[in-house]
Amino acid sequence: SLSLSLSRLLVLFTMQSTVVEPFEIGPMGKKEQESDSSRSSRSSSPSASSSSGFGDEGWNGKIIEKIESRIQNKDCFFSLEFFPPRTRAGATNLVSRFDRIKCGQPLFVDITWHPGGMPGGDEPTSSMMIASAALNYCGLDAMLHLTCAGQTKQHIRKHLIKAKLKGIKNILALRGDPVGDDQWKPTEGGIGYGSDLVRFIRDEFGDYFGICVAGYPTGHPDCSSYEEDLQHLKEKVDAGADFIITQLFFTAEVFLKFVRDCRNVGILCPIIPGIFPIQAYNSLRQLTKLSKLEVPEEIMSTVLAIKDNDEAIRNYGVHQCVQLCKQLLESQEVFGLHLYTLNREVACTEILSQLGLWQSAPDTSTPRRLPWKQTANHSRRTCEEVRPIFWASRPNSYIHRTLDWAEYPNGRWGNSSSPAFSELTSHYLFYLQSKSKPSELSEMWLPELNSVQDVFDVFECYITGKPNKIGKKVTKLPWNDEELAAETTYLTDKLAILNRNGLLTINSQPNVNSAPSSDQVVGWGKPDGYVYQKAYLELFINCSRLAKLEEVLKEYPRVNYHIVNQKGNVNLSNCGQKPIAVTWGVFPGCEIIQPTVVDPVSFQIWKDEAFELWLARWGHIYEEGSKSAEILRHIYENYYLVNLVDNDFVKGNVLFDLLLKVIS
Repeated sequence: SLSLSLSRLLVLFTMQSTVVEPFEIGPMGKKEQESDSSRSSRSSSPSASSSSGFGDEGWNGKIIEKIESRIQNKDCFFSLEFFPPRTRAGATNLVSRFDRIKCGQPLFVDITWHPGGMPGGDEPTSSMMIASAALNYCGLDAMLHLTCAGQTKQHIRKHLIKAKLKGIKNILALRGDPVGDDQWKPTEGGIGYGSDLVRFIRDEFGDYFGICVAGYPTGHPDCSSYEEDLQHLKEKVDAGADFIITQLFFTAEVFLKFVRDCRNVGILCPIIPGIFPIQAYNSLRQLTKLSKLEVPEEIMSTVLAIKDNDEAIRNYGVHQCVQLCKQLLESQEVFGLHLYTLNREVACTEILSQLGLWQSAPDTSTPRRLPWKQTANHSRRTCEEVRPIFWASRPNSYIHRTLDWAEYPNGRWGNSSSPAFSELTSHYLFYLQSKSKPSELSEMWLPELNSVQDVFDVFECYITGKPNKIGKKVTKLPWNDEELAAETTYLTDKLAILNRNGLLTINSQPNVNSAPSSDQVVGWGKPDGYVYQKAYLELFINCSRLAKLEEVLKEYPRVNYHIVNQKGNVNLSNCGQKPIAVTWGVFPGCEIIQPTVVDPVSFQIWKDEAFELWLARWGHIYEEGSKSAEILRHIYENYYLVNLVDNDFVKGNVLFDLLLKVIS
């Protein structure tokens, strides 16, 4: 098949030229040769489910399984395509948008492959890293485009090994086009066509990857005939492709005829229509020129009449797409839509909202599967069920620091001294950066600090939602880049008192005794279960109050504590080295699950990160040596990090009574 990548066409008029950087290859993994199997066994083979029964039981992470399930149940779905931005700031912005997009519940996202930008490298702007971030840090099932144009088999193999190491299980296999050259030239030692690329992936990696290929409803422009192109598409499917996503088209009948023709030549796999919202006249004109597509006269005449009015064109593009999609869905031949966003998903969101497919608000009808943010990396973290509570508000950091673990805790935390947490050498990794601009953080955390009381006030404003002294709402702290968890509302007034008085809280949870797993605030897990929590509190405290804290703690034997300082020469604890379960659940038909623990060994790892955020995240917004920077350094050097656990979840929470005595 002469696969002309739609992705390249779309990006030619939205991206400027990209500087070619040295070729980078990630750590090589040993190739696992798997036996060949039929497409039906590839799409239905179960994987081991976790002992708790949570998660997508029996799903092995390949998108085809979800697609076939949706089609079988006649349940409509959508997916979205994005391309890697040109800059690090653009990559950070795109990943932050992924978090919002996830709320809309796309079945998956796919990331295009651009040879000019070193797509397999480790730069934030690479296709590989964007797809990995969507999968591992944003919880989106992600498909990575891969082209064979200009690449040897060795390069392609290395890209696939790297994708596998990052947990990517879905590939859109394309021939692609050479950078800056309209003439196709085979690469010595490379792969010639899309069907050969599909066959190569199956030969090298067996059943590991789910594979998608491109289809052309009006025929590929380089093919001599429409019928010949159908035969090339059949070759790709016969070589091992699982499903097809099409090039764009403008009328429903064109797509429906294409599907009928595919079925007539023996192509039986799912075929997903590619939908292109018209968002600008110039982009439409350039696209049709490059792809040699014919735009219906009705559409072109309408666009020409309003070509100088961008808003009018966007509105028309939304209307035209909605009508097209309605016709496709009403045919009962189509249950999924794949939208080409051009990284401008606003129009796509509007289209999907009008179709009733976009989830405009978080779905609270189904409880969380676990009480912490999960990854979509089903190949590596399928059975993960336990995490230390310290990273509750920084899940991406935890995922990053444990990404290379060979196994993840299942059922019990176990011996935490064996797995090594990777060093967090930079707080500026694009998927760990704040979603807010530095100027916005400066306004929230104050452009200038005059005393530690200003710091106390920022913490209190974050807890209460009140504006700070310059009238700005504090919606995040260095330790939490998100809005407060819903369960924090149970503790707001007491937390405000503590922070106002210099006990700076960065993590907390209320005690819970047998709440239904369906509870919209603290619920999680399978239906008809019950969840439990011990009260937990984590805070920074001034060294001048340490002696008083130790004295008061003697009055509360049911409270476990752990106190450390930044240098590591203070390490006070009454809980030894064993982890303490602070969250657990009881559910029908499975063992008790304890997904959150307080682990003394992990706390020593976390404390370095927690202290460093004073300087690397907050202090970074001030000029070095300024009064503001020195105030934060004083806290960094002279405060202690404390965690407290009230073990009696039945009687209530004594942690605030304890700390009020420290304040008094």
